Amino acid sequence: MENNSRVSDQPDSRFPYLNSKSFHYHQLESHSPRSINDRRFAFSRQTSFHQSTETNNPNTPRSSVIISNDSIKPLLSRTASSIDIPPPAEAHERESICREDDHNDLFLGEWNGVSGEDKFSVSSFLVSGFRIMRTGNRFMKRLLVLIFLNVAYSTAELFIGLVSGRVGLVSDAFHLTFGCGLLTFSLFAMDVSRNKADRIYTYGYKRLEVLSAFTNALFLLFMSFSLAVEALHAFIQDESEHKHYLIVSAVTNLLVNLIGVWFFRNYARVNLVYRKAEDMNYHSVCLHVLADSIRSAGLILASWLLALGVKNAEVLCLGLVSVTVFMLVMPLFKATGGVLLQMAPPSIPSSALSKCLRQVMSREDVSEISQARFWELVPGHVVGSISLQVKTGMADRPILQYVHGLYHDLGVQQLTVQTDYA
Repeated sequence: MENNSRVSDQPDSRFPYLNSKSFHYHQLESHSPRSINDRRFAFSRQTSFHQSTETNNPNTPRSSVIISNDSIKPLLSRTASSIDIPPPAEAHERESICREDDHNDLFLGEWNGVSGEDKFSVSSFLVSGFRIMRTGNRFMKRLLVLIFLNVAYSTAELFIGLVSGRVGLVSDAFHLTFGCGLLTFSLFAMDVSRNKADRIYTYGYKRLEVLSAFTNALFLLFMSFSLAVEALHAFIQDESEHKHYLIVSAVTNLLVNLIGVWFFRNYARVNLVYRKAEDMNYHSVCLHVLADSIRSAGLILASWLLALGVKNAEVLCLGLVSVTVFMLVMPLFKATGGVLLQMAPPSIPSSALSKCLRQVMSREDVSEISQARFWELVPGHVVGSISLQVKTGMADRPILQYVHGLYHDLGVQQLTVQTDYA
């Protein structure tokens, strides 16, 4: 008696659909060690198949059969699918491989010998800093140097403020420390976005840079609001009792920020065309140091004008700085918010999308478009999803080819089309 794991090449009359040309079964390669006593089959389904004429056989799978003039028309499947069910042993082996991969792939890169519990330790960030200086790109190295300069300056300012008892220095030191935290998050996003997509984050980590840019823009808007409140407070109270800003501290802070502006001078523009997610993050870092530079320059100017006896100089300077920072940051805030909210892609005009939908609806084999969504996953990568109602008896393969070609020419890189029969 033959082994049950062997499959006969002879057609079986009990399963006539196995003999159809549209269904292909093939056994695993014989040289593979898992093919011994392995009853698994790779199953592939073509986009169309002919229903077997033996419809009276109870073992034949049923689908919606369209009969016209006593003939059976070919049916079309809406998607191409593949089924491969692994045995428990192979599934266990794959899980162990995935666990090993998760153990080796850390959120700041691949470090051999570092356990998952030490990912968020201080030593891991120090190791990450040295690794960025060794393997990072030009902007990452520049941002790391800028963070070190800001940390050194804010630490010195905090120490001097605590020793001398000047509250203004301590407050400014905490402001710079919070800004260093945001710059560190931007550096973290640059590093993590280089990792490839995995089974958890299937789209990859590029959108983390968009989130970092949005966080920087939100912080700068808050800074603009706080400067406006400070200007209002200076207007209400008596200027003679108001404490003047220390020019030495403002000048030092301005010099440090100007170094950062020089590092990211290529992104020192208000309206910038974002072709990649990195552009948003780099632009946010540039606007961050540029806004701090404008703030320091405004404080220096206010102190100088107050020394000359100009009335309401501080109110004028702080108000002007607040408006300038707001106007600089709003375009970035709108762009990053639109990407995170999956707004319609600004790179494709809405009129062009509407025209494509009308062209799809004009086809004789399409009865309705139940859903059509298009958005930017990250800058420069437009995705979409369309649900179509296909008239009964019509082939859906020409529709899929037409829709994919139409939107691909429009600039949609990834499109999911779902077809249903009306």
